[in-house]
Formats: sequence, C-alpha cells, structure tokens
Amino acid sequence: MANLLKSPKEIKNIAVAGKILAKILKILEKEIKVSIPLKKLDSLVYQLSKKYGVQPAFLGYRPDAASRPFGASICASLNDVIVHGLPNNYKLQSGDILKIDIGVEYRENGKSFFADSAFTVGLGKVSKEAKILIKATKMALEKAVKVAKPGNTLGDIGYAVERVARENKLSVLRELTGHGTGLALHEDPIIYNFGEKGRGMVLKPGMVLAIEPMLSTGSSGIIQRPDESWATADGGLSAHFEHTIVITERGQKVLT
Repeated sequence: MANLLKSPKEIKNIAVAGKILAKILKILEKEIKVSIPLKKLDSLVYQLSKKYGVQPAFLGYRPDAASRPFGASICASLNDVIVHGLPNNYKLQSGDILKIDIGVEYRENGKSFFADSAFTVGLGKVSKEAKILIKATKMALEKAVKVAKPGNTLGDIGYAVERVARENKLSVLRELTGHGTGLALHEDPIIYNFGEKGRGMVLKPGMVLAIEPMLSTGSSGIIQRPDESWATADGGLSAHFEHTIVITERGQKVLT
C-alpha cells in the first residue's frame, strides 16, 4: 500500500501537472470544430505543452501491449474508436464524436510527475443517441469521483459508473480501465468501470487515481485495430471522460 500513497510534496507537483493539463484542454476544446484536421489539434497540444513547461506524456510512450511507441501528443478517437486513436489528416465532420485523451509530464528537481485527462465532444449535428451517450459518460465520471473518498473502495467507483450505464441503457467497455498515476503515467491500481459496493481495495488519503469511464451504445466487446487503437466490436458509438484525482482526508480533489 505504501507505494500507492504519494507524499504531500509529490501531490503538490502532480497538482501542478494537472493544472497545466486542464489549461491545455480548455484551450484545445475551443479549437475543435468541423473541418479542422486531427493533426492540427495534435500540433497545438505539442506547442502548448512546450509553452507551459511540460512534456506530452503519450508521445513516444509504449504501453505493455503495444508493438511500437505512440506517435503523437494526443489520442484522438472518433465515433466507434474508444481510445488510443492516432491523429491523422482526417478533417472533422458534423456528426462525429471525438474523444481527446492527453497526459502530461511535469519535471521538478529531476523527478517526473504525471496527470491524465480526457473528454468527449460532438461535432455539429449529432444524433440523440450520441447526445445521451456523451452526457451519461460525463455523469458517470462525476458520480465515480464523488464516491472516491477514504473508506470507500475501488468497487464503489466501478459500481457508480456501471449504474449510470445501466440507467441509460449503455454498455461498459469492461476491458478498458482507469489506473493509478502520478509518479508514472500508468500505475497500480487498476480501476474497473464496473464493480460491487464495498468490494476491492480500500481508498486512502494520498492515492492518486485516473478515473475514466468508457461507455458504448452497443455491446461491451472491443477490438484492436491495425493502428493499435481500440474500437467497439459491433461499431457502436463510444464516449470517454477522465480526471486525475487525489484522495484527501476530507474526500477527494480533482487535479485536472
């Protein structure tokens, strides 16, 4: 458990990373519009990262299951693609659902500190189904964050996400998870988007968690594409929201 708990000084630096990431996301969101190429959004995030003194944590990062390092500063995932979409020259169109996922690395005195966040946006005229999906996935994140407090469990977080999904007749993409973060981009524990109340690891002050509901209008099945992105197996639309939070004595604090 000890290595899952961050010191006050570490939390302070992770919070700096989170604050910078939140600023980058806010600027980026205003630039997302019909006809803009995904690569232009990626370039903007790279420039903003340099401007604000952080490194894009995804650029050159190679997850355990990947055959090659990731080649961009952002994950830009469209429609049925859930996560790890590689930005290309595609120009956004009305009706698209775009998921943006960004991690940053902030360095202080030779040490690295990480924050991770994601959001989903609908472009132009999106379907009623898509609007419900986006709203519900955002709500799932809010509910999950609310129950992430000392004495509660990882199962409480998963239950909160799963309940919102059920209430909106959506599927949890069960193989894709949240995670610990802070001193590395991905740390223990794994945070499932389903679970039972009171089950699993007990949350304690000092834990830094990246909570990230991923929901679909179709089934819960996923497939990996040749570019190593993950998509829904049946072509259903997907949405993704994420915050990095720290568990505090009083509850929790959103860092992104």
